[in-house]
Amino acid sequence: MQTTRRQTLGLIGAGALAATMPFAPRPARAAGKITVLNWQGYGTDEAWALEAFKAKTGIEVVHDYFSSEPEMLTKLRTNPGAYDVVLINSARTQQAAGEGLIEPIDFSAVANSSGLAPELKDHPNIQFEGKTYGVAWVWGITALAVTEGMAKPDSYAALGDPAHKNKVALFDDAVTSVAIGALLSGQDMNNPTDLAAVTEKLKAFKENVKLLWSSEDQWNKSFAAKEFDLSVYWSGAAVRSRRNSKLPVEFVVPKEGGIGWLDNLCIPAGAPNAEAGLAFINYMIDPDFYVEWATKIGAPASANSTAMEKLPADDLNRVIHDPSYLKTMTIQSALPDERREAFNNLWQEVKAFYAG
Repeated sequence: MQTTRRQTLGLIGAGALAATMPFAPRPARAAGKITVLNWQGYGTDEAWALEAFKAKTGIEVVHDYFSSEPEMLTKLRTNPGAYDVVLINSARTQQAAGEGLIEPIDFSAVANSSGLAPELKDHPNIQFEGKTYGVAWVWGITALAVTEGMAKPDSYAALGDPAHKNKVALFDDAVTSVAIGALLSGQDMNNPTDLAAVTEKLKAFKENVKLLWSSEDQWNKSFAAKEFDLSVYWSGAAVRSRRNSKLPVEFVVPKEGGIGWLDNLCIPAGAPNAEAGLAFINYMIDPDFYVEWATKIGAPASANSTAMEKLPADDLNRVIHDPSYLKTMTIQSALPDERREAFNNLWQEVKAFYAG
């Protein structure tokens, strides 16, 4: 999910902590240089990791950055042959493939892909005309958070339960809110056909809504002040709230399933060093790299089940991102402009109702 991930980026940061290289230096095997296009500070540009990768392969990694997904697509369109690896959210992958901006993945050159969760490796979002155009990399969920010790809600309907009157916090985001209303009304959250039913479900939360939050920092401060006890929240943020802020947060995925997002690493069309790019992607899903990134820096959940299993059993990232959620969550897909506008209009109507 795009918004979730952007909030995550500000807290991860490139090179935030020194870490031990997961590979011992050894003679270079394939000299060269690749250029990676990504959000700044999002895993692929950790200095310690690039040093380890270069020591192992002889390949130097440099970066270019984007600040929005439309900008990323524009850079691919206007700079053919400039990049060897690009980070693309799965909701944008089919568009990029359809425009001829990325190439199908040769999984025979990505040995670590054998550990990828099947639900993510072969997700329809990253397939186009029968071929897979991205290597699933990291994922996360938007669901519910409660104060530790409270009864765990089994449905998003708890957001309207009178037991939580004036004690609910919602994420101020149209796409997320419509997804919740759609799931509660038994619809496809990516393409609900009955927006009136979605609106009705969301309006039913009115008496409970205390806060519409827009940033992780705001959420943490309000939770610490006990302004609410039930909230829509992000899985990765729940890890940080517990680990870094020492807040008694419990993350819950209800029976309707989580609202998921998936980022994947792709090879741009015309990549000057695609083979080296695939080697770097293989390193990015390596369990050794992931454990360093997740435990020393902070990272979303890995799409590589083997990497997740290598984390300590009590690691919050592993506990909160239970693999069973992969079977129940719905991953956000591309939204046509007119549908996104309809979602935004619906959410504005609901917010005005809350304020009335």
